[in-house]
Amino acid sequence: MEIISIFVIIESLSLNFIFLGIKMSPQTSAANLSISTELYNFINEEALPGTGLNAEKFWQQVSQLIHDLMPKNAALLEKREQLQSQIDQWHIEHRSDGLDFLKYKAFLQEIGYLLPEGPDFTITSKNVDQEMASMAGPQLVVPVMNARFALNAVNARWGSLYDALYGSDILDDSDGGAAGSAYNPVRGANAISYGREFLDQALPLAAGSHTDATQYTIVDKKLVVELGSSRSTLANATQLVGFNGDVSKPSTLLFCNNGLHFEIQIDTSHIIGAADKAGVKDIYLESALSTIMDCEDSVAAVDGSDKVVIYRNWLGLMRGDLTEKITKNGKTFTRAMNPDRSYKDLDLNSISLKGRSLLFVRNVGHLMSNPAILNSHGEEVPEGIMDAIFTSLMALHDLNASGKFQNSTTGSMYIVKPKMHGPEEVAFADELFGRVEDILSLERYTIKMGIMDEERRTTVNLKECIRVAKERVAFINTGFLDRTGDEIHTSMQAGPMIRKNDMKAQQWIASYEDWNVDTGLMCGLSGKAQIGKGMWAMPDLMANMMDAKIAHPKSGANTAWVPSPTAATLHAMHYHKVDVFAEQALIKLRTRANVDDILTIPLAQNPNWSEEEIQQELDNNCQSLLGYVVRWVDAGIGCSKVPDINNVGLMEDRATLRISSQHMSNWILHNVCSKEQVLATLKKMAKVVDGQNSADPSYHAMSDNFADNIAFKAACELVFEGCAQPSGYTEPVLHRSRLALKASLS
Repeated sequence: MEIISIFVIIESLSLNFIFLGIKMSPQTSAANLSISTELYNFINEEALPGTGLNAEKFWQQVSQLIHDLMPKNAALLEKREQLQSQIDQWHIEHRSDGLDFLKYKAFLQEIGYLLPEGPDFTITSKNVDQEMASMAGPQLVVPVMNARFALNAVNARWGSLYDALYGSDILDDSDGGAAGSAYNPVRGANAISYGREFLDQALPLAAGSHTDATQYTIVDKKLVVELGSSRSTLANATQLVGFNGDVSKPSTLLFCNNGLHFEIQIDTSHIIGAADKAGVKDIYLESALSTIMDCEDSVAAVDGSDKVVIYRNWLGLMRGDLTEKITKNGKTFTRAMNPDRSYKDLDLNSISLKGRSLLFVRNVGHLMSNPAILNSHGEEVPEGIMDAIFTSLMALHDLNASGKFQNSTTGSMYIVKPKMHGPEEVAFADELFGRVEDILSLERYTIKMGIMDEERRTTVNLKECIRVAKERVAFINTGFLDRTGDEIHTSMQAGPMIRKNDMKAQQWIASYEDWNVDTGLMCGLSGKAQIGKGMWAMPDLMANMMDAKIAHPKSGANTAWVPSPTAATLHAMHYHKVDVFAEQALIKLRTRANVDDILTIPLAQNPNWSEEEIQQELDNNCQSLLGYVVRWVDAGIGCSKVPDINNVGLMEDRATLRISSQHMSNWILHNVCSKEQVLATLKKMAKVVDGQNSADPSYHAMSDNFADNIAFKAACELVFEGCAQPSGYTEPVLHRSRLALKASLS
């Protein structure tokens, strides 16, 4: 096809990006739509077969939905801009007076930003799987665009405690305990010792310690533990729920504590079991109860080809046949989804437990569009509408039980909906899901909704957001990173913000976290849905995670995000220590968090930072921003472990980028620093990032040509035009830059 000069038309209302100048992939006309041929063929040839749906009728209904709902989507985005403009103007007009909180709050109520709260109610969501309703445990979030990561996450439902301990910094390296290229028995012994401490906590004996165990057997349907010269049983006999092998010589013992299962695995022929007094080779924990397969913040999908990669992987997960060839330590093998785990109960009946994490899919929010489909006016279709239709279509293979495995055992499909602003936008998502259910001939409310409480307007109106989707809500959570980015952008004109690392100590954050749980419990989510907390972003610092993240189950959250299967297994131990549902019962009795605290803007009061402190803040922000943007634009990597300025690996996605870019935009606006200083810092940090990526032969250094480097120019635009970005989001700039990069390689 012809390559036309690149230019972009930004439609002010819909905020769609129509890339007329990029070498477009082939398009197919169908049902008054122009559809990426690759996407069209994939849906017709791979996704629709086995669903019982007629392709022609399906596309006609899809077209009708798109043309009906696109104007509503655009109107909601326009309202965001109108409210933001009013807030900006109010702050500009009152900046010299100092912030009068009562006047500010009244203003937010007057413009419809802060809505009145209606009467109490209880959600009525039905057929919610137990992993969300009645269990508490870790949750993974992974880019579904990466099949290897997706499979690792699916299979992280169970994990080896010994492996997680041995491979992390939880164990001390001193006294010969460091890990090496070969198995280190000293470190192994430390892992075993830690594992026995876990057993003493989660599976206490009536007398004695698992540390002294020399044999595990089952006698009269009870666990008997030999302790040298004595024997003991479980303090709570009901914790033993199953086994494999013989009662006198079990190979696996299955237990349950706080609703989570775990195994003691016994094998005296194994290198670990042979050296263990009781022959224990490992302790296996039920770990990632659920996983969010992400189409949003952790992926870089900008066209029809990218969307097909995402949808094909999700289809494989729903059919249970996703596989990936993997080369590790010089060996190549095929990874597939794990089967269920089988046991005998104490009456010798066969029982099984799910071997895979329960899967959500996180669709794109209301803002972004994608050239994969154009409507009859040539406008890009909102990506969130596309995702709702196609990810739900693929879930039919699970709902119809036509796949190899079952994801939902209750006949539900789970969509996490991010970046919604207030109850009107939640109601729109509810309407969208209802229309999709009609196309797919699903019962109403089959599609369950996860509401991401990560935008300020949603936070302060959370009860009303839940109310408008009360029949399908299955999940709410807090997201500190996006929430902070929106906090900065919403109050951009109010004054300079505090330093980025000081945000977590602010009262608004603590109140926001409590408010989410309080409101969720008030609306009846306990025992019916998940209340979640955010990500631990430092995958190499597991010892720190174990110290910090126990706060999440203690806060009343029955799930919290972790960055890896290893982290899931380690974080699972917290749920053995804390009975989340007992905590929720106590939290219901406390006074609800105060919305006034949440509305308190984190402004720097009479800032007197030194030049050194300002430069340090800019260095950190610029390095973080560039390290992420260059991978997103150049390599299409939406989430990765990016070394920070101190070479500590941090899990970065668009939410972290939103904070860094918005924070610097705010400081430039309020003359804390200058554009020239930030540009100089960006150039300086580009060289640092180039050095950190120098071992990658495919990496193109930004500092070789600042003027023409697409990634560097994208980073600059995010900062210098940050005030103009819709809600401070980074996606418009990133998508446009990635498309330009792909075009340059055509």
